[in-house]
Amino acid sequence: MTAARPIADQAGRSTKEDWLNRAIGALIVDGIDHVKIQVIAKELNVSRSSFYWYFESLQDLHNQLLEHWLKKNTGPIIERAMRPAPTIIRAIINVFECWTDEELYDPRLDMAIRLWARRSDAVKAVVQFADSQRLEAVAAMYRRYGYEEEDALIRARVLYFTQIGHYSLEVDEDLETRHFHVTAYLRSFSGQEPTEEDIEISRRFTFRNQM
Repeated sequence: MTAARPIADQAGRSTKEDWLNRAIGALIVDGIDHVKIQVIAKELNVSRSSFYWYFESLQDLHNQLLEHWLKKNTGPIIERAMRPAPTIIRAIINVFECWTDEELYDPRLDMAIRLWARRSDAVKAVVQFADSQRLEAVAAMYRRYGYEEEDALIRARVLYFTQIGHYSLEVDEDLETRHFHVTAYLRSFSGQEPTEEDIEISRRFTFRNQM
């Protein structure tokens, strides 16, 4: 049975975003076992019952954490892969935006969800679906520029798995190091030679928050 919802003035001391943000933080730092109603209520200085103003159950909160992750980390990759570009190299640069801007892709959240998926078949299925969506979007990007089906799929896997591998292995590179290798990465992922203009465009978005 669903717990009774509290009166509005109790819920008014916190917002749904407050609960979600605390839950996300706990998931990233400590894992899903530490996403607990009582702990978050204490951190927000609200009653435990106020949780039920926004969520039906702890499972509902878990579901909404997954929905947030899908929107936060999968949506931008698909959008960037579908974005029009004059060449495949420019299209790849569009996708690269996700790896340099945590507003577009949060690597810590992605790794936390993947750790959760190791313990839950239901979460694992969601992660596998998200990965398949991301890969298909990138493969479709390659196909638009004339790459054959298998070549598009393998290049998409190399591009995507390389980046996920960097995060999984916690490879620590600053932006200068990343950009130093961008020419070689673009050449490897496309099979084409990037122009000086391509590299400059890549530099501008990589360092845009520092300008």
